[in-house]
Amino acid sequence: MNKRSTAYAAAVIFLLLPAALNACAVDTHVWEQSDQSDFVRGTPKHISIRSDGRLTLAPQFTELDSTSVPYLWAVAQDSKGDLYYAGGAPTGTTTKIFVLPRHAKSKVFAELPGLEIHSIAVDSEDRVYAAVLPDAKIYRIDRYGKSQVFFDPKCKYVWSMVFDRAGNLFVATGDSGIVYRVTPAGKGTEFARTGETHARSMIIDPAGNLIVGSDPGGLVIRISPNGESFILYQADKREITSLAERDGVVYASAVGGKPVSVSGPPPVLPSNAPAVAPTGAPRAGVAPPMLPPAVGSLSAAVAGGSDVYSIQKDGFAEKVWSNSSDIVYSIAFDARGRPLLASGNAGLIYRIDSDQVSTVLLNAAPTQVTALLDGENGVVYATTGNVGNVYAIGPALEGTGTLESDVLDVNDFARWGKVHITNSLNGGSVGVETRSGNVNRPQSNWSPWASVPVSELGGQIPSPPARFLQYRLTLRASPSHESPEVSLIDVAYLPRNAAPKIQQIEIAPVNYNESPTSSALERNVMPSGAPNTLSVPAVGQKRTVSPPGPVENAAPAATLQYRKGYVTVRWSASDPNGDSLSFLVEIKGKNDSVWRVLKRNLEDRFYSFDSATLPDGQYMVRVTASDAPSNTPETALSASLISDSFTVDNTPPEIANPKVDCTGGKCHIQFTARDALSWIDKAEYSVDAGEWMALNPVNKVSDSQSLDYVLEVAGRHMVAIRVFDDDDNVVVKQFPLE
Repeated sequence: MNKRSTAYAAAVIFLLLPAALNACAVDTHVWEQSDQSDFVRGTPKHISIRSDGRLTLAPQFTELDSTSVPYLWAVAQDSKGDLYYAGGAPTGTTTKIFVLPRHAKSKVFAELPGLEIHSIAVDSEDRVYAAVLPDAKIYRIDRYGKSQVFFDPKCKYVWSMVFDRAGNLFVATGDSGIVYRVTPAGKGTEFARTGETHARSMIIDPAGNLIVGSDPGGLVIRISPNGESFILYQADKREITSLAERDGVVYASAVGGKPVSVSGPPPVLPSNAPAVAPTGAPRAGVAPPMLPPAVGSLSAAVAGGSDVYSIQKDGFAEKVWSNSSDIVYSIAFDARGRPLLASGNAGLIYRIDSDQVSTVLLNAAPTQVTALLDGENGVVYATTGNVGNVYAIGPALEGTGTLESDVLDVNDFARWGKVHITNSLNGGSVGVETRSGNVNRPQSNWSPWASVPVSELGGQIPSPPARFLQYRLTLRASPSHESPEVSLIDVAYLPRNAAPKIQQIEIAPVNYNESPTSSALERNVMPSGAPNTLSVPAVGQKRTVSPPGPVENAAPAATLQYRKGYVTVRWSASDPNGDSLSFLVEIKGKNDSVWRVLKRNLEDRFYSFDSATLPDGQYMVRVTASDAPSNTPETALSASLISDSFTVDNTPPEIANPKVDCTGGKCHIQFTARDALSWIDKAEYSVDAGEWMALNPVNKVSDSQSLDYVLEVAGRHMVAIRVFDDDDNVVVKQFPLE
């Protein structure tokens, strides 16, 4: 092994030690499931998951109708309890409105020219009003399904419609952001202009004020019955997709990143401002809102997710819910007045329980839950997209629900212990089953589901030892229809011990050790140019040259200091179980057969020893890693690795065949420097006890174990020559020139 002098150009050694490992890594492990993030990775069925990790039975979620259209965007109910719902598809020339009578089967109620319907309203006489787009028109449909154009706003989109107590229909539009008021006779006039591209959502509060949500400014605007406007709130997002009101509190959902050009709220124009003439075609540069898209299908995602705000009676607004990925389309209320949020693109329905707590209430099979409607007796109706279905939510709870967990991977073979559950039964019951296997997805060649008999002391898992495990919780309601509650599941297991591994062994540059004392440094003669400390990279990485001097902020680190004759061995090691390791370091001559112990029970991943105790020659080191500190004697395992051979050379080189020739006032000194094991590193000379100066070999390159030198000196002097080999062994010879 050749050790060049450039190795001395660096400072402090870093030994890249593995991160601290669990000292009892093969003791019993516990898989804890207690957070919402733990449970939502599983597969819930009729189970609600609260943000603080509580599991309960979900409200009943009943499919009422499955239509033939891809998307349902709007739902309304008349005084008899009949449901009307509609949507559309990006193809075709007509769109359908469906009706589900209270005590009959669903049917097509009417078919209108257009691609989509995004808003339905029902008047006091149970007549249905539907707005088609593009080139929006509003149709009125009698109880027999006969339709006629009721109002043409001469705009591209109608996003929302709502009746006031006097029977006037208010129409929120885009691409001009105008709100129209249409009398029962079908005469429409401009009521207010929002100054926005789209009046995107709209409700009427108990005082008769219109509450309008806009796009792209993300404004929530209150418009009084006489047309006076006031901005209640400006959201950080661009589009107010839905509005709802309960007990004087307004809830608003906002989605999408705002355009760069939107720097503040635009002016809300009074109703008596000069009219902007609407047209039948979109204005230049005007885009539909981000969700839902006009005429067609939903975009896969909207950057930024959704926020939901509450605006109190006194105008105080605050964010009460946020999600970085799901998009909220609609807001309604359950039987206890808690807001429900319909979202996509995971088909989740959320419930806001408080300013701090929310619940993943339901997981609908379709991609989007597009609209919610407060029905009678605490029932909430939902429509979906990417399968156009209609559902009823609650108010009763499901009688039974299950949660299949995600799969536990112990990364090896394990024996299973007990399951412990923290729950409140409330008169109901909680059951647990498990199954195990050795492939990462549960399939037919896993073990079957097996019931775990859980008690206050836990229940032993009956599934066979394997690498993967899954549990299934079953919650059952009480006879009084109360739900049990689960807040924590612990699964204990014991991984089988696996042997440690030593990845690599390296020999650091010779003559350095890791823990010197000041007296040791004083006793050592250091060659010219050798630094006190040496920096080497992590095991397995190439060394780079850096200026001499200590490296700061190097903790955790071990420092190699110069110490003549010392050899430092470094290695990298790991354990599949994360066990603590101890090391045995042994040495032998390259051609010997017997290993001799250098150090036992070593915790560090390096070891230094004095090579002066060994004869010169080629040696190898063997490092054995044992996981005994974390295992019983019966289960402890070990592994070994042998280093490449390295040279131990403590014998100085030789200055051979010296010749001195003095003629004409000049002296020529010739000699050969050679070493039995190492390359010649450098030669130096001193004249009359002066400073040492470098002397190059005849061929100018120090590249072998034998080099020739020639030195010319003028006059009569005392010349000293010294030669170093690669292991810093030095020989000195004097030449008196007379």
